[in-house]
Amino acid sequence: MTTPVRTGGDLVTESLTALGATTVFGLPGQHALGLFDAVRRSPLESVGLRVENNAGFAADAHARITGTVTPLLVSTGPGALMTLAALQESAAACVPVLGIGSQVPVAGLGGARRGYLHELADQAAVMRGVVKSARTVRAASQIPSALAAAWADALEAPCGPVWVEIPEDVLLAPAAVPPVRTLSARPRPLPARPETVAAAAEALSGARRPAVLAGGGVVRAGAQAELLALAELLDAPVACTFGGKGAFPWDHPLSLQSWLEDRHTTEFLQDADVLLVAGSGLGELSSNYHTFAPRGRVVQIEADPGKLEANHPALGLHADARAALAALAESVTPRPAGDGRARAAGLLARVRERLDAQDLARERRVLRDVRAALPDDAASFWDMTILGYWAWSAFDPRSGPLHTAQGAGGLGYAFPAALGAAAADRSRPVLAVSGDGGAMYSLAELATARQHDLPVTWLVVDDGGYGILRAYMTDAFGAAAGTELARPDFAALAASFGVPAMHTTLDGLRDDLGAALSSPGPSVVVLRTTLRMFAPTHDPGPATGPRPS
Repeated sequence: MTTPVRTGGDLVTESLTALGATTVFGLPGQHALGLFDAVRRSPLESVGLRVENNAGFAADAHARITGTVTPLLVSTGPGALMTLAALQESAAACVPVLGIGSQVPVAGLGGARRGYLHELADQAAVMRGVVKSARTVRAASQIPSALAAAWADALEAPCGPVWVEIPEDVLLAPAAVPPVRTLSARPRPLPARPETVAAAAEALSGARRPAVLAGGGVVRAGAQAELLALAELLDAPVACTFGGKGAFPWDHPLSLQSWLEDRHTTEFLQDADVLLVAGSGLGELSSNYHTFAPRGRVVQIEADPGKLEANHPALGLHADARAALAALAESVTPRPAGDGRARAAGLLARVRERLDAQDLARERRVLRDVRAALPDDAASFWDMTILGYWAWSAFDPRSGPLHTAQGAGGLGYAFPAALGAAAADRSRPVLAVSGDGGAMYSLAELATARQHDLPVTWLVVDDGGYGILRAYMTDAFGAAAGTELARPDFAALAASFGVPAMHTTLDGLRDDLGAALSSPGPSVVVLRTTLRMFAPTHDPGPATGPRPS
């Protein structure tokens, strides 16, 4: 038996292994065959999905769960372009995905237009509009350095996706470079400047009605303990953005939970004389569709300089959330226990009264039963669907992370993302929640779930169409168009892939979902019902509000 010749593809897998990668996601194509052959001979686990966009969502979730870079391997042209929606989500949610795409042979780079299959005039330029950085390798010796630099880019705050492309002939050619044993890719730290910490600490220490809005940056930085310590020192109530769910304990006496689409929460945050915004750019969803208008002083911690003071004037701390919150906790003057807990309890009581005045028993019951069925430490992934929108505001993640596609808002995220999370940790179940419209984007990945025996339970809430768009259009225009869908029997379709599946009812959801989650391997639970959103708390008009693409 002949020893395989080391190639440029081997340099890729050696580099990824040296950088700490254990799992890659993607699917091959003509120009990427040398790369996938090298993966076959490497220690890397390869999870192959059926659609590149879904592979991107899986890599995104794997990176969220592991807290480090996850590689996504795809081919040239159509394969690369199919990842753009997933990479947009990773960019919006600051997730470190390393996209590695093949390219046409070196002779075809630079817009030569030699007529290669999959050829683009400038593939890297297309990707550059979405990712943090894009590199094109032209020789095998460049591969380790390019991958290490991209890895560091992906991890440097604010985290995000990056792109490296390697021509087919470079991947296939024998590598004269010695085997890669070690690579360094340390991101630069991003501490807050001491003078801004001092100014922020002075403002917070002197506040009479301090409050905190915690965003996804707190979760990504692993700064939950620092946030809790600071909030308790300040006796400051804490609300979490939808992307920041899990940043603060849901049932803590200072917790305002995540009711950001409720006018009472908006008013509460506006009324703070000093509002600390940690790890959020105060974008559309975090500001109740830009209706939030602070009357006091805003102190903003943000790793992305483009988001710092982008929507509201603030004392800006350009810093990683964990470093900044720790520095503030060491610098503030502790406030004596005051009315922070009473103020938080009063707000939540007003939110409950508002919900109680609406006919929402079905929706609240479904969400309550999903919470009861899901183990406390299990991760959940929610598509852009009505139950997912409810989860943004009302779901207690407990000790299990909750993730949605609300960064970019594309459909089809939940199921492939859940597969990526399960590949990161097969010891506990993962829940995916989709509507029937979003589920149609991901049906092919039932084959992936079965092939890799991933412990994902997929709850499909079937209301016969794009339910949230149906509601938006009916409210805005008096009728809906393009929202009603012919769809399969999802349970029968899943069974055809060898995935256990069942139809459930409102009465049976809790037990059926719990049984599916406790069973090994993948499963599908279908609930046929129509859910409604709670009444809007502002007048968004026909063109605003969350919506699937």
